[in-house]
Parts: sequence; structure tokens; C-alpha cells
Amino acid sequence: MGLGSTTRRPHGVTIVSSVEVVPLVDEGLGNSAYLVELGDGRALAVDASIDLRAMSEVVERRGLTVAFAADTHLHADFLSGARHLAAIQDARVLAPAAGRREFSHRGLEDADEVDLGGLRLRALATPGHTHEHLSYVLLDGERPVGVFTGGSLLVGSAARTDLVSPEQTEMLARAQYHSLQRLATLPDDVAVWPTHGAGSFCSAAPGTERTSTIGREKATNALLRATDEDAFVAELLDSLGSYPSYFLRLAEINRYGPILDREPALRPLDAAHVSRLLADDAMAVDVRPVPEYAAGHIPGALSIPFRPAFASWLGWLAPPDRPLIIVHSTHQRPAEIAWQAAKIGYDNLAGEIDGGMAAWAASGQPVIRTKLARPDEIASRRVLDVRQDSEFAAGHLPGATHIELGDLPSRSAELPDEPTVVMCGHGERAAGGASLLERAGHTDVTVLVGGPDDWARDTGRSLESGT
Repeated sequence: MGLGSTTRRPHGVTIVSSVEVVPLVDEGLGNSAYLVELGDGRALAVDASIDLRAMSEVVERRGLTVAFAADTHLHADFLSGARHLAAIQDARVLAPAAGRREFSHRGLEDADEVDLGGLRLRALATPGHTHEHLSYVLLDGERPVGVFTGGSLLVGSAARTDLVSPEQTEMLARAQYHSLQRLATLPDDVAVWPTHGAGSFCSAAPGTERTSTIGREKATNALLRATDEDAFVAELLDSLGSYPSYFLRLAEINRYGPILDREPALRPLDAAHVSRLLADDAMAVDVRPVPEYAAGHIPGALSIPFRPAFASWLGWLAPPDRPLIIVHSTHQRPAEIAWQAAKIGYDNLAGEIDGGMAAWAASGQPVIRTKLARPDEIASRRVLDVRQDSEFAAGHLPGATHIELGDLPSRSAELPDEPTVVMCGHGERAAGGASLLERAGHTDVTVLVGGPDDWARDTGRSLESGT
């Protein structure tokens, strides 16, 4: 193929200038890692998660060894797999020198280059998402063929700049402006391979595309087309919503370089053992679908239905420093639940109830139920909408109270104990909200099955917009 030409293969594999780049997408966290074949059976991994299962499958199938593991920044939303790749593959870790990692790596600064054995990787300082952020330009000879932009330039957007501190958010947004302008000087046909994408709380981009080109972003990315720095900053800051609380501690864990010494798993525990743990500060996390949770659950259990967004909500709602007991359905895979927890640094899963809720109930342990309601069954009860601010503003039930689900653990005391219907877009977050209210002592809580559009359709009434 000619230099700079691009084709796509099944499963998102891209050929750029005869360089094969395999994106490995985590749909739940909304992130992409990348695997680049370097020739001679070697590969480069970029922004790999500690959950290396998908990458390992590609590496083993193609007979590769990961020779280099590059991180663009200290990740706040997942544990980096770079140090683990160094341990199991003897990969050389490449990372921003300003990140001050406490393990063996080559610290890179602006304009530093790494010979990958034919191809080269050039570091570009692109602060904004974090202070130390680097992008990596992949060079074939002197020709840039693609750039790993991490949390800088995203498809249709740029990553958030408020993860360091409120006092530094605007300063970092201004740095992000200059970083995007710098990336925009690359040739139009250069591929853009960002880490954060749709579904990531580090990203404001709503689209489904996860890779792009410099030319396409210059033509379509509103932030790159902002009239000046002030307009860019205003637009970026206006797009920022809330983010999971675990973001505030994971970057420091990544600075020390996590390594898994065993496969994540859930240890089976009998009901009596679980009861003793719960009495001694453990918390039950019920990951079953909403109807199963509502039909009967452990008193005080936190409902986080297992779905792609599970890890984000676990890290937002469940404490990282208390033993967690998982309650799951027979059709849900315990190992997958454990992996989703492990990739955000939750190593406090004490185990699962052996036999599930059936065994818990059969042993005589207490079980409570939560009511479910259709949109036409709300009547005069208080409605608590736990969706994100932007969702609520776009359309909500008239008179609804609004508290984001992530804020509810600290704000449930604001709500008097009265009959309450909790709602979100479909019901999963509403079940989480209802479980938090029950933990706070509320005695008459109902989960709405459906969302605002279902309510408008079933009742023939109009939604309100704004806050």
C-alpha cells in the first residue's frame, strides 16, 4: 500500500502506511488501547489496561511479544497494564518523565524519540488533560502516519481538564487549547488514535467513532474550530459534567505501577459467613438485573446492575476500603465481575454468596423487597431523578427533584422520608438510587421502570427542560 493510505479490517484493525494498528476497545469505560505490530514478532502497546485479556489474545494468536508499553499519562479511570507487561513480557515501559513513576521506565520529554526497530515514536508535550500528558507520533521514516493522542485530541472533542484540582482547571483548559493547536499542525492524513472516547467520563464526545484523522478533526471538531483561546476554554468547561470519585485516587496508584499477582476471582462464602462479614463493616453489592434485585435482596445492599458501565458505578458508589460481598445471578459470570472491579483498582472484593440469594433466603437470613412502578403509576409521590445534570436539563418530569446518582450518598439526608419514586433513563441507576435511600433509612421507595420519554408517552403529558 502507498505511504499514508488507510484501510480497515474486521474488528477495527487499521493499516496505515503498511503499519498494522489494532484498537482494543473497552466499551464499559469508553477507552481504547492500541497494539502496533513492529515486525520480527514484536509489538508496541499504548495505554494498555491491567485487564490484558483482549490484548493477550491478539498477541498469542499472532505470535507476538510486546516489546514496548507506552502510557500517554497517569490514568485516572483505569489501572495501567504497562508495568505488568514489563513483568510478563519484558516490555520496555515508555512514559512521561514528569509523571515521576516509581518503577523502572524510560521517562520521555517533548521531542524525545524512541527507535522501535524501523518505526520511531516521537513524544509531543500536550498538557491539558493532565500536566505531564504526552502524545506519541508514530513515524515511518520521516513521515508521521498516526498519533496516539491519549486524553488530548479526541474524536469530536478533547478530554476534560478538571481532574487535578478546581484551581487548576482553567489553566489546564488553556494548556489543552495550545496542545490541540499543536496537534492540528500535523498533516491532514495523519491518523488520530485517542485513548478516551464515547462512554468515558474523561470525554465529552457523544459520537461512536473512536479513531479519526487530523484533517477530519480540523473540519468537524468544534473545539478545534473555536474562534480563539477564550472561546475554546468556555466551550470545553461548559461541557464538563461530574465524574466517578475513584478518579481522584487512581492516578497515584498508577504512579507506583500495579501488578496483578493472580487472576481476579470471587471466593464462595456461605450465608452465615456473609452475615458475619456484613455485621463487621462489609457491604453487599447486588449486581443482578433490576427485577431480580427488586424481588428480594439483602437489607442495605447496594444495587449496581452488571452491565458495560458497571466498573464506573462501582468506583463511584462503593467504598474502596470496605470488604464487598457480591450478589449475582446464575447467568452472570463471577470472573467477569471480578475483572471489572480489578481494572479500577478494587481489590476489596471479599467474595460472593455461595448459591446466591436463594441460599441466603433458605438459610433464614432477612430479605427485603423494593417496589417497581410503571410510568402511569407514579401518582402523587415525590419523583427523584438521579440522571446526570445534562440529561435532566434536556427533559424531566414536572416538579421532579434532581440529585445525580453519584452525589446521592452524601446528599440523601437532604430528603425527608416520604413516598419516593426514583427514576433515571431506563431503571438501572434508579435501582442504585433506591438502594442508597433504603440504606439511609427511607422506608417507602419505588423504582420507575423506564425513563422520562416512557412517562411522556404513557401519560400524554409534556416534559420540562432546563434546571
